[in-house]
Amino acid sequence: MPIKPEHLAALMREVEQEDPIDFADLPFAEEDLRELVATHLCEMAASMENFSTEDRLMTLLAVSAKLVLENMVLHIQLLRRHGLPVGENVEALLGRLRKGDAG
Repeated sequence: MPIKPEHLAALMREVEQEDPIDFADLPFAEEDLRELVATHLCEMAASMENFSTEDRLMTLLAVSAKLVLENMVLHIQLLRRHGLPVGENVEALLGRLRKGDAG
């Protein structure tokens, strides 16, 4: 049985307790954004119903990885725009990437 958007939104809120999202002064209600994303992801998952379990997992992992990367890039851009340090872990990662030693 596929997950319903309202259940996914509830899980998102649960995860956010550990790692809150700073919605800042966006002109949208937080819950509306959460529901929009939950609905989109549930529709995406439903469209993969004919995929094998492995293909579904790989697709969802690829989407998750892309979103984490995008979030990291946007976060670093925001910090740099405001002249703030990115932190030791991110700086070390960026240093490794600059040297071509990502692994």
